[in-house]
Amino acid sequence: MYVAVKGGEAAITNAHRLLADRRRGERSLPSVTIEQIVEQLGLAVDRVMAEASLYDRSLAALSVRQARGDLIEAIFLLRAYRTTLPRFGTSVPLDTAAMKIERRISATYKDLPGGQLLGPTFDYTHRLLDPSLLTDGQVEEPMRKEAPDEGVMRVSDILAHEGLIEPDGEFAEDHEAGDLTREPMEFPMSRDLRLQALARGDEGFLLALGYSTQRGYGRTHPFVGEIRIGEVEVELEVAELGFAVSLGRIRVTECQMVNQFKGSSKAPPQFTRGYGLVFGQSERKAMSMSLVDRALRAEELGEDITAPAQDEEFVISHSDNVQATGFVEHLKLPHYVDFQAELALVRRMRADIEAARNGGKDMQEAAE
Repeated sequence: MYVAVKGGEAAITNAHRLLADRRRGERSLPSVTIEQIVEQLGLAVDRVMAEASLYDRSLAALSVRQARGDLIEAIFLLRAYRTTLPRFGTSVPLDTAAMKIERRISATYKDLPGGQLLGPTFDYTHRLLDPSLLTDGQVEEPMRKEAPDEGVMRVSDILAHEGLIEPDGEFAEDHEAGDLTREPMEFPMSRDLRLQALARGDEGFLLALGYSTQRGYGRTHPFVGEIRIGEVEVELEVAELGFAVSLGRIRVTECQMVNQFKGSSKAPPQFTRGYGLVFGQSERKAMSMSLVDRALRAEELGEDITAPAQDEEFVISHSDNVQATGFVEHLKLPHYVDFQAELALVRRMRADIEAARNGGKDMQEAAE
Protein backbone atom coordinates (compact mmCIF):
# COMPACT_ATOMS: atom_id res chain seq x y z
CA MET A 1 0.00 0.00 0.00
CA TYR A 2 1.19 3.50 -0.79
CA VAL A 3 1.48 5.72 2.30
CA ALA A 4 1.12 9.47 1.79
CA VAL A 5 4.22 11.40 2.83
CA LYS A 6 4.70 14.99 3.82
CA GLY A 7 6.95 17.33 1.90
CA GLY A 8 6.75 18.27 -1.76
CA GLU A 9 9.88 16.64 -3.20
CA ALA A 10 9.55 13.45 -1.19
CA ALA A 11 5.88 13.12 -2.19
CA ILE A 12 6.69 13.62 -5.87
CA THR A 13 9.53 11.06 -5.73
CA ASN A 14 7.25 8.50 -4.13
CA ALA A 15 4.49 9.26 -6.64
CA HIS A 16 6.96 8.53 -9.45
CA ARG A 17 7.94 5.25 -7.81
CA LEU A 18 4.27 4.30 -7.47
CA LEU A 19 3.68 5.20 -11.12
CA ALA A 20 6.57 2.95 -12.19
CA ASP A 21 5.15 0.15 -10.03
CA ARG A 22 1.70 0.46 -11.58
CA ARG A 23 3.22 0.65 -15.05
CA ARG A 24 5.06 -2.64 -14.51
CA GLY A 25 2.02 -4.34 -13.00
CA GLU A 26 2.02 -7.89 -11.66
CA ARG A 27 5.63 -9.10 -11.55
CA SER A 28 4.72 -12.72 -12.29
CA LEU A 29 3.54 -11.68 -15.76
CA PRO A 30 6.04 -11.02 -18.57
CA SER A 31 6.65 -7.38 -19.35
CA VAL A 32 5.17 -6.18 -22.63
CA THR A 33 7.89 -5.42 -25.17
CA ILE A 34 8.21 -2.52 -27.59
CA GLU A 35 8.07 -5.00 -30.48
CA GLN A 36 4.78 -6.42 -29.18
CA ILE A 37 3.24 -2.94 -28.98
CA VAL A 38 4.42 -2.11 -32.51
CA GLU A 39 3.06 -5.35 -33.97
CA GLN A 40 -0.09 -5.94 -31.91
CA LEU A 41 -1.25 -2.42 -30.96
CA GLY A 42 -0.40 -0.88 -34.31
CA LEU A 43 -3.41 1.44 -34.55
CA ALA A 44 -2.57 3.01 -31.18
CA VAL A 45 1.01 3.47 -32.37
CA ASP A 46 -0.23 5.05 -35.60
CA ARG A 47 -2.41 7.55 -33.75
CA VAL A 48 0.47 8.59 -31.49
CA MET A 49 2.77 9.11 -34.49
CA ALA A 50 0.13 11.12 -36.36
CA GLU A 51 -0.76 13.50 -33.54
CA ALA A 52 2.84 13.86 -32.37
CA SER A 53 3.98 14.65 -35.94
CA LEU A 54 6.85 12.16 -35.73
CA TYR A 55 7.05 8.98 -37.79
CA ASP A 56 8.93 6.45 -35.68
CA ARG A 57 7.05 3.30 -34.69
CA SER A 58 9.49 2.18 -31.99
CA LEU A 59 9.54 5.57 -30.24
CA ALA A 60 5.75 5.81 -30.49
CA ALA A 61 5.47 2.34 -28.92
CA LEU A 62 7.87 3.39 -26.16
CA SER A 63 5.70 6.41 -25.39
CA VAL A 64 2.56 4.21 -25.26
CA ARG A 65 4.29 1.89 -22.80
CA GLN A 66 5.65 4.76 -20.70
CA ALA A 67 2.20 6.39 -20.60
CA ARG A 68 0.52 3.13 -19.50
CA GLY A 69 -1.68 3.22 -22.62
CA ASP A 70 -2.82 6.83 -22.16
CA LEU A 71 -2.54 7.90 -25.81
CA ILE A 72 -2.71 11.65 -25.20
CA GLU A 73 0.07 11.39 -22.62
CA ALA A 74 2.02 9.28 -25.13
CA ILE A 75 1.49 11.95 -27.80
CA PHE A 76 2.74 14.57 -25.33
CA LEU A 77 5.89 12.51 -24.62
CA LEU A 78 6.66 11.95 -28.30
CA ARG A 79 6.11 15.62 -29.19
CA ALA A 80 8.46 16.66 -26.41
CA TYR A 81 11.10 14.33 -27.84
CA ARG A 82 10.45 15.69 -31.34
CA THR A 83 11.45 19.20 -30.23
CA THR A 84 14.97 17.92 -29.47
CA LEU A 85 15.61 16.65 -33.00
CA PRO A 86 17.65 18.64 -35.56
CA ARG A 87 15.93 19.80 -38.76
CA PHE A 88 17.86 18.91 -41.93
CA GLY A 89 15.44 20.21 -44.51
CA THR A 90 11.99 19.82 -46.05
CA SER A 91 10.99 16.77 -48.06
CA VAL A 92 9.37 17.14 -51.46
CA PRO A 93 5.56 16.70 -51.52
CA LEU A 94 4.49 13.07 -51.21
CA ASP A 95 3.28 11.49 -54.42
CA THR A 96 0.30 9.57 -53.08
CA ALA A 97 -0.77 8.71 -56.63
CA ALA A 98 2.24 6.35 -56.69
CA MET A 99 1.28 4.78 -53.34
CA LYS A 100 1.95 1.07 -52.86
CA ILE A 101 -1.65 0.35 -51.89
CA GLU A 102 -2.79 -2.13 -49.23
CA ARG A 103 -6.33 -0.74 -48.88
CA ARG A 104 -8.30 1.30 -51.40
CA ILE A 105 -12.06 1.82 -51.33
CA SER A 106 -14.60 4.22 -52.81
CA ALA A 107 -18.23 4.83 -51.88
CA THR A 108 -18.91 6.62 -55.18
CA TYR A 109 -17.99 4.05 -57.85
CA LYS A 110 -18.38 0.30 -57.55
CA ASP A 111 -16.07 -0.58 -60.44
CA LEU A 112 -12.87 1.42 -60.30
CA PRO A 113 -9.81 1.30 -62.55
CA GLY A 114 -7.44 -0.81 -60.48
CA GLY A 115 -10.28 -2.29 -58.43
CA GLN A 116 -11.33 -1.91 -54.82
CA LEU A 117 -9.18 -3.49 -52.13
CA LEU A 118 -10.67 -4.00 -48.67
CA GLY A 119 -7.40 -4.58 -46.85
CA PRO A 120 -7.27 -4.80 -43.03
CA THR A 121 -10.56 -3.29 -41.83
CA PHE A 122 -13.16 -3.60 -39.07
CA ASP A 123 -15.91 -2.52 -41.51
CA TYR A 124 -17.40 -5.98 -42.01
CA THR A 125 -16.60 -7.57 -38.65
CA HIS A 126 -19.25 -8.44 -36.07
CA ARG A 127 -18.91 -6.19 -33.02
CA LEU A 128 -18.83 -9.19 -30.68
CA LEU A 129 -16.09 -10.09 -28.24
CA ASP A 130 -13.96 -12.96 -29.51
CA PRO A 131 -13.21 -15.41 -26.66
CA SER A 132 -10.52 -17.10 -28.78
CA LEU A 133 -8.33 -14.04 -28.24
CA LEU A 134 -8.12 -14.87 -24.53
CA THR A 135 -5.45 -17.38 -25.50
CA ASP A 136 -2.60 -17.21 -27.99
CA GLY A 137 -4.20 -19.34 -30.69
CA GLN A 138 -3.17 -19.96 -34.27
CA VAL A 139 -3.98 -17.26 -36.85
CA GLU A 140 -4.46 -18.14 -40.51
CA GLU A 141 -2.14 -16.55 -43.04
CA PRO A 142 -4.01 -13.99 -45.18
CA MET A 143 -4.28 -14.18 -48.94
CA ARG A 144 -1.92 -11.73 -50.62
CA LYS A 145 -1.40 -10.36 -54.08
CA GLU A 146 1.28 -8.17 -55.55
CA ALA A 147 0.62 -4.45 -55.54
CA PRO A 148 0.54 -2.89 -59.03
CA ASP A 149 3.78 -1.26 -60.09
CA GLU A 150 2.08 1.71 -61.75
CA GLY A 151 -0.06 4.32 -60.01
CA VAL A 152 -3.82 3.79 -59.84
CA MET A 153 -6.24 6.43 -61.16
CA ARG A 154 -8.03 8.48 -58.53
CA VAL A 155 -11.78 8.90 -58.31
CA SER A 156 -11.26 12.66 -58.42
CA ASP A 157 -9.49 12.20 -61.80
CA ILE A 158 -12.59 10.48 -63.18
CA LEU A 159 -14.81 13.38 -62.11
CA ALA A 160 -12.27 15.94 -63.29
CA HIS A 161 -12.27 14.35 -66.77
CA GLU A 162 -15.96 15.35 -67.06
CA GLY A 163 -15.37 18.74 -65.44
CA LEU A 164 -17.65 17.80 -62.53
CA ILE A 165 -15.26 18.57 -59.67
CA GLU A 166 -13.31 21.68 -58.78
CA PRO A 167 -9.64 21.77 -59.80
CA ASP A 168 -7.10 20.51 -57.30
CA GLY A 169 -5.80 23.31 -55.10
CA GLU A 170 -2.70 25.15 -56.25
CA PHE A 171 -0.40 27.73 -54.68
CA ALA A 172 1.68 30.42 -56.30
CA GLU A 173 5.12 29.30 -57.51
CA ASP A 174 6.84 31.34 -54.80
CA HIS A 175 4.63 29.95 -52.00
CA GLU A 176 6.57 28.40 -49.14
CA ALA A 177 4.80 25.92 -46.92
CA GLY A 178 4.50 27.19 -43.35
CA ASP A 179 5.45 25.29 -40.21
CA LEU A 180 3.14 25.45 -37.20
CA THR A 181 5.86 24.03 -34.97
CA ARG A 182 8.19 26.98 -35.65
CA GLU A 183 5.95 29.94 -36.42
CA PRO A 184 3.35 31.68 -34.24
CA MET A 185 -0.24 30.89 -35.15
CA GLU A 186 -2.04 33.67 -37.01
CA PHE A 187 -5.52 33.89 -38.51
CA PRO A 188 -6.67 33.67 -41.22
CA MET A 189 -4.56 30.67 -42.23
CA SER A 190 -3.62 29.36 -45.65
CA ARG A 191 -5.01 25.91 -46.37
CA ASP A 192 -1.63 24.19 -46.06
CA LEU A 193 -1.27 25.44 -42.48
CA ARG A 194 -4.85 24.45 -41.66
CA LEU A 195 -4.18 20.94 -42.93
CA GLN A 196 -1.02 20.77 -40.79
CA ALA A 197 -3.05 21.68 -37.72
CA LEU A 198 -5.78 19.17 -38.55
CA ALA A 199 -3.26 16.38 -39.23
CA ARG A 200 -1.88 16.73 -35.68
CA GLY A 201 -5.26 17.55 -34.14
CA ASP A 202 -7.12 15.33 -31.72
CA GLU A 203 -8.95 12.51 -33.47
CA GLY A 204 -11.95 12.62 -31.13
CA PHE A 205 -12.39 16.39 -31.49
CA LEU A 206 -12.19 16.24 -35.29
CA LEU A 207 -14.53 13.24 -35.35
CA ALA A 208 -17.13 15.19 -33.35
CA LEU A 209 -16.81 18.22 -35.63
CA GLY A 210 -16.98 16.06 -38.76
CA TYR A 211 -20.10 14.36 -37.37
CA SER A 212 -21.65 17.76 -36.68
CA THR A 213 -21.27 18.73 -40.35
CA GLN A 214 -23.23 15.62 -41.34
CA ARG A 215 -26.04 16.57 -38.93
CA GLY A 216 -26.56 19.96 -40.54
CA TYR A 217 -24.06 22.15 -38.65
CA GLY A 218 -22.20 23.05 -41.82
CA ARG A 219 -23.03 22.97 -45.52
CA THR A 220 -21.72 19.55 -46.46
CA HIS A 221 -23.25 16.49 -48.09
CA PRO A 222 -20.21 14.21 -48.29
CA PHE A 223 -19.35 11.05 -50.18
CA VAL A 224 -16.13 9.15 -49.68
CA GLY A 225 -14.51 9.62 -53.06
CA GLU A 226 -11.58 7.45 -52.06
CA ILE A 227 -9.65 6.18 -49.06
CA ARG A 228 -6.15 4.86 -49.62
CA ILE A 229 -3.81 3.20 -47.14
CA GLY A 230 -0.33 2.24 -48.20
CA GLU A 231 3.32 3.11 -48.42
CA VAL A 232 4.69 6.22 -50.10
CA GLU A 233 8.25 7.27 -50.75
CA VAL A 234 9.75 10.22 -48.88
CA GLU A 235 12.33 12.18 -50.86
CA LEU A 236 14.64 15.05 -49.92
CA GLU A 237 16.12 17.44 -52.44
CA VAL A 238 19.88 17.72 -51.98
CA ALA A 239 21.19 21.02 -53.40
CA GLU A 240 24.69 19.66 -53.95
CA LEU A 241 23.34 16.82 -56.08
CA GLY A 242 20.63 18.72 -57.93
CA PHE A 243 18.05 15.96 -57.51
CA ALA A 244 15.91 14.33 -54.83
CA VAL A 245 17.19 11.40 -52.78
CA SER A 246 14.88 8.74 -51.36
CA LEU A 247 14.89 8.54 -47.54
CA GLY A 248 12.63 5.50 -47.37
CA ARG A 249 8.92 4.66 -47.31
CA ILE A 250 6.24 5.43 -44.76
CA ARG A 251 2.65 4.20 -44.38
CA VAL A 252 -0.05 6.87 -44.67
CA THR A 253 -3.82 7.11 -44.94
CA GLU A 254 -5.32 9.47 -47.51
CA CYS A 255 -8.98 10.44 -47.84
CA GLN A 256 -10.58 12.54 -50.55
CA MET A 257 -14.13 13.53 -49.64
CA VAL A 258 -16.49 14.61 -52.44
CA ASN A 259 -19.09 17.22 -51.50
CA GLN A 260 -22.01 18.80 -53.30
CA PHE A 261 -21.77 22.47 -54.25
CA LYS A 262 -24.67 24.41 -55.78
CA GLY A 263 -22.36 26.91 -57.40
CA SER A 264 -21.85 30.64 -56.98
CA SER A 265 -21.33 33.76 -59.07
CA LYS A 266 -17.75 32.59 -59.66
CA ALA A 267 -18.17 28.83 -60.08
CA PRO A 268 -20.76 26.53 -61.70
CA PRO A 269 -22.50 23.69 -59.83
CA GLN A 270 -19.89 21.02 -59.22
CA PHE A 271 -18.41 18.75 -56.60
CA THR A 272 -15.89 20.18 -54.15
CA ARG A 273 -13.14 18.47 -52.22
CA GLY A 274 -12.21 17.82 -48.62
CA TYR A 275 -8.80 16.31 -47.95
CA GLY A 276 -7.14 14.32 -45.20
CA LEU A 277 -3.66 12.77 -44.96
CA VAL A 278 -2.42 11.07 -41.79
CA PHE A 279 0.55 8.95 -40.71
CA GLY A 280 -0.13 5.21 -40.46
CA GLN A 281 -3.51 3.48 -40.71
CA SER A 282 -5.80 6.17 -39.34
CA GLU A 283 -8.78 6.33 -41.66
CA ARG A 284 -11.29 7.59 -39.07
CA LYS A 285 -8.95 10.52 -38.49
CA ALA A 286 -8.36 11.07 -42.22
CA MET A 287 -12.11 11.05 -42.90
CA SER A 288 -12.83 13.46 -40.04
CA MET A 289 -10.01 15.69 -41.21
CA SER A 290 -11.39 15.80 -44.76
CA LEU A 291 -14.90 16.67 -43.51
CA VAL A 292 -13.57 19.52 -41.38
CA ASP A 293 -11.24 20.70 -44.16
CA ARG A 294 -14.23 21.08 -46.48
CA ALA A 295 -16.27 22.85 -43.81
CA LEU A 296 -13.43 25.32 -43.22
CA ARG A 297 -13.48 26.28 -46.89
CA ALA A 298 -16.88 27.97 -46.47
CA GLU A 299 -15.63 31.52 -46.95
CA GLU A 300 -13.49 30.52 -49.93
CA LEU A 301 -16.58 29.01 -51.61
CA GLY A 302 -18.85 31.93 -50.77
CA GLU A 303 -20.87 30.09 -48.13
CA ASP A 304 -22.23 31.55 -44.91
CA ILE A 305 -20.33 30.63 -41.74
CA THR A 306 -23.04 29.36 -39.42
CA ALA A 307 -21.54 26.36 -37.59
CA PRO A 308 -18.56 25.65 -35.30
CA ALA A 309 -16.88 23.38 -37.88
CA GLN A 310 -16.77 26.32 -40.31
CA ASP A 311 -15.10 28.69 -37.84
CA GLU A 312 -11.36 28.48 -38.53
CA GLU A 313 -10.21 30.12 -35.31
CA PHE A 314 -12.54 27.99 -33.16
CA VAL A 315 -11.49 24.72 -34.83
CA ILE A 316 -7.74 25.29 -35.00
CA SER A 317 -7.44 26.87 -31.55
CA HIS A 318 -9.11 23.89 -29.87
CA SER A 319 -8.03 20.89 -31.95
CA ASP A 320 -4.62 20.31 -30.36
CA ASN A 321 -4.96 17.75 -27.57
CA VAL A 322 -1.53 18.52 -26.06
CA GLN A 323 -2.47 22.17 -25.57
CA ALA A 324 -5.94 21.22 -24.38
CA THR A 325 -4.55 18.67 -21.92
CA GLY A 326 -2.07 21.15 -20.49
CA PHE A 327 -4.73 23.79 -19.99
CA VAL A 328 -7.26 21.41 -18.42
CA GLU A 329 -4.85 19.39 -16.27
CA HIS A 330 -3.09 22.44 -14.85
CA LEU A 331 -6.28 22.96 -12.84
CA LYS A 332 -5.29 20.12 -10.49
CA LEU A 333 -1.96 21.75 -9.64
CA PRO A 334 -1.77 24.07 -6.58
CA HIS A 335 -3.89 27.22 -6.88
CA TYR A 336 -3.96 28.01 -3.17
CA VAL A 337 -3.16 31.72 -3.41
CA ASP A 338 -5.63 32.32 -6.25
CA PHE A 339 -8.39 30.44 -4.44
CA GLN A 340 -7.80 32.24 -1.14
CA ALA A 341 -8.10 35.56 -2.99
CA GLU A 342 -11.36 34.40 -4.59
CA LEU A 343 -12.59 33.11 -1.22
CA ALA A 344 -11.89 36.45 0.47
CA LEU A 345 -13.69 38.27 -2.35
CA VAL A 346 -16.79 36.07 -2.13
CA ARG A 347 -16.89 36.47 1.69
CA ARG A 348 -16.61 40.25 1.36
CA MET A 349 -19.37 40.38 -1.26
CA ARG A 350 -21.66 38.28 0.93
CA ALA A 351 -20.92 40.51 3.93
CA ASP A 352 -21.72 43.62 1.87
CA ILE A 353 -25.02 42.13 0.68
CA GLU A 354 -25.93 41.11 4.23
CA ALA A 355 -25.06 44.59 5.54
CA ALA A 356 -27.20 46.19 2.83
CA ARG A 357 -30.13 43.94 3.73
CA ASN A 358 -29.81 44.72 7.44
CA GLY A 359 -29.53 48.42 6.66
CA GLY A 360 -32.72 48.25 4.66
CA LYS A 361 -34.51 46.49 7.49
CA ASP A 362 -33.35 49.11 10.01
CA MET A 363 -34.62 51.91 7.75
CA GLN A 364 -37.97 50.14 7.31
CA GLU A 365 -38.36 49.63 11.08
CA ALA A 366 -37.46 53.28 11.77
CA ALA A 367 -40.10 54.43 9.23
CA GLU A 368 -42.73 52.30 10.94
